[in-house]
Amino acid sequence: MELTSGASGRIIPYRRRKAENLSSSPLSSKSGSGFRRKGVFREQEDTLKRRYLAESLMVGGNGDGEGFFFEENASLFVNSRRNALFYRSWTPLPASELKGILILIHGLNEHSGRYGHFATQLTACNFGVYALDWIGHGGSDGLHGYVPSLDHVVADTSAFLEKVRLENPGIPCFLFGHSTGGAVVLKAASYPAIEAMLEGIVLTSPALRVNPAHPIVKALAPVFSLIHPTLQFKGANKRGIPVSRDPAALVAKYTDPLVYTGPIRVRTGHEILRICNYLQRNMAAITVPFLVLHGTADKVTDPLASQDLYKFASSKHKDIKLYEGFLHDLLFEPERDEIARDIMDWLEMRLESK
Repeated sequence: MELTSGASGRIIPYRRRKAENLSSSPLSSKSGSGFRRKGVFREQEDTLKRRYLAESLMVGGNGDGEGFFFEENASLFVNSRRNALFYRSWTPLPASELKGILILIHGLNEHSGRYGHFATQLTACNFGVYALDWIGHGGSDGLHGYVPSLDHVVADTSAFLEKVRLENPGIPCFLFGHSTGGAVVLKAASYPAIEAMLEGIVLTSPALRVNPAHPIVKALAPVFSLIHPTLQFKGANKRGIPVSRDPAALVAKYTDPLVYTGPIRVRTGHEILRICNYLQRNMAAITVPFLVLHGTADKVTDPLASQDLYKFASSKHKDIKLYEGFLHDLLFEPERDEIARDIMDWLEMRLESK
């Protein structure tokens, strides 16, 4: 299997790449202790395994068997820090009928491959979908579950949006973000240059306000994020909090090898608290059109913060949808098709208002 780098056009083979070749990479050859070199090798080896798994999720076909057709692809996007970020795309066929593109940014610890069903629903309505794996997630470079900076993820999202627009001139673009991905999308869209590229954004269960699982996390995170950023804080593991009322969806999520289920890493937790604080202070500066959706029983992110966003944002076009009793992973709730329909109706409305 070979992938094309979206940034440079280089062909990047990753399935056949041999593990022993990793030792010759610039990262592996840096001077340092043998322990550090082994750690780098393990991280790179893990990245290649995850990338192989991410590619294996591709359905390999060009339709859903129900009368409409789409093309599914995967590739790598090389960011400004020379990290290779895995992404996948779904394009309705024929491509000449493409009327809009949704760029999807997943939530913390998950990956783009979880949104294949939603993507095919969008292609049935002639929307194309691009879904990017963050650094340290899915098939992308980095230590699994570790995010050194959410500002980097914001920058990657912005650069990826620019790439998609260049490849699809004249096609209206939207950003979609779930949970912490929603916070990333909202911050990216708060910059005028990025907002100007968008018809709107969709946020599901955005991380605008979160409560650490243990009070000590908030106190210690700023210090330990500098001293030992990759440290896993076991007291902050929220895996026990239900995120869907569908038992099968929970099993699928927590048995997925591409979903990080370990304790949150200290820097990652600190970055989430930091972006939440930023967004809470700057809600009034938001002017991009948006739809925010939240379950009222969400125990991971605060639905009241989504209501604050709707209340205080300066956007002329803003909508909110609250689902009574629903949990965090809205697109994996039993009513997922209803929620997808609400999102697609909003996208259609935005296009009609142009």
